[in-house]
Amino acid sequence: MSTPTTGAETWFGPGPHHRWLEAEGDRLLDFARYSRHPAGGFAWLDGAGRPDLDRPVELWISCRMTHVFALGHMLGRPGCAPLVDHGLAALAGRFHDHDHGGWYATVDVQGIPATRAKTAYEHAFVVLATASATCAGRPGARGLLEEALQVHLGRFWDDEHGMVVEEWDEPFQKVDDYRGVNANMHTVEALLAAAGATGERSLLDKALRVVERVVHTLGPAHHWRLPEHFDPSWTPILDYNIAEPAHPFRPYGATIGHWLEWARLALHLRAELGADAPAWLLDDAKALFDASVAEGWAVDGRDGFVYTVDWEGHPVVHERMHWVVAEATATAAALHEATGDRSYAQWYATWWDHAATYFIDRGHGSWRHELDRDNRLSGVTWNGKPDVYHAFQATLIPRLPLAPYLPGALRDGLLD
Repeated sequence: MSTPTTGAETWFGPGPHHRWLEAEGDRLLDFARYSRHPAGGFAWLDGAGRPDLDRPVELWISCRMTHVFALGHMLGRPGCAPLVDHGLAALAGRFHDHDHGGWYATVDVQGIPATRAKTAYEHAFVVLATASATCAGRPGARGLLEEALQVHLGRFWDDEHGMVVEEWDEPFQKVDDYRGVNANMHTVEALLAAAGATGERSLLDKALRVVERVVHTLGPAHHWRLPEHFDPSWTPILDYNIAEPAHPFRPYGATIGHWLEWARLALHLRAELGADAPAWLLDDAKALFDASVAEGWAVDGRDGFVYTVDWEGHPVVHERMHWVVAEATATAAALHEATGDRSYAQWYATWWDHAATYFIDRGHGSWRHELDRDNRLSGVTWNGKPDVYHAFQATLIPRLPLAPYLPGALRDGLLD
């Protein structure tokens, strides 16, 4: 089991490590280009980077890739702008419900919706994608962003609880009873990006309400093991999916990677709010980070973050997910920027070493998405390499200020 790498402070600031991050980001962009689906949107890629053109096209993947290519365009990478426009065309076309509003979560190769429900998780990514495309100055992006915000906040936002509901039926007439934190986490990210694209302060106020409920209220009440699943009154359902613990979106127990992601988003929000930021945003981000290390990192005798833990903090699913170590590096970088504490630099280097040793796939491109507890290729939860969103962002976050959020920072020329 490894200990934090020492002497890592020099990895922050312009220099060789940042050049390495830039090269890794370009490598990820080159891999992602193959996901362009000829019928619209972006396809699921297999382990070798081949698009599965027979599989229904997923809205969340198409939005994530549109977001990534918008960032790539603002980085000055030729060929990214047409891919952003390709993604926007799919949002305006094949994914869009022209009768009831909103967007379908999956569409088959004939352009027919494979699922009819309207889901907050995917709609949050529509906001993120269109916000990034707006910052990138792409035609039609601002109009789509305005519509996406109208739908997401008009349909999904529950002002009584300061959260978003999970799912509506196709015509937005019946809301599902399930409530989930994952969609709310990505709503916070989307609101940060949209605030940077539009300058609307009210979006940050909504993001703060979500973070306060999830991080500041639920975190301490559950020893920082953030509950993921809730009933309509927002009461946690702690045994949800206990029979399907490795579910890709709704696993049983507490999800280690989300503690890291919430911590990072709290730091971005704190930076956006400036002098108006409550002190607990930093304190709670530190606590979530510490909990993720204590209960997630190398707790089963092997390096790597376990996927989930139970309500006593014991590992449930031991598989290691690529997005978790990507978020770990990003959160360590964010905490180092916020505090200057050298321990975060040491963890940052340790986890990049881990990613480079086990996850980064030099032979077939991108990152291996899932490993077993011995850091060998696995597929219990994920098969293939469907997107580069987490890994690509991990190459940018250490090179950007915490505010404005990524697309706004690149638009403003704030890259190191």
